[in-house]
Amino acid sequence: MAHFARLDDNNIVQDVIVVHNNQLLDENGNEIENNGIDFLENIFGHRNWKQTSYNRSFRKNYAAIGYKYDFDRDAFISTTPYNSWILNENTCLWEAPVSIPTDEGIYSWNEDTLSWNLL
Repeated sequence: MAHFARLDDNNIVQDVIVVHNNQLLDENGNEIENNGIDFLENIFGHRNWKQTSYNRSFRKNYAAIGYKYDFDRDAFISTTPYNSWILNENTCLWEAPVSIPTDEGIYSWNEDTLSWNLL
């Protein structure tokens, strides 16, 4: 099954729709994203769709409601969980400015002190 994110005018994901792979096939049996977009446009009348990968094999992250599609990175990116966190350009995931401890403890991020607190 193929998954498509419906984007608003600001490229924010509004919904994710599942489409049967057969809807993407061209005359040679190749899956073409635009065929899925055409299929969805015919049903919903909305053109701003991007295919997303459930196993993250393309577009970095699986699209979720509220994520933004970044055209320059060709990636779906969540909102930053904290103002201090930094976007990893390779994964397009947010990372704390300080590494989380690697012991067996359970930690939460403290934005005021920019540190991990043991729970």
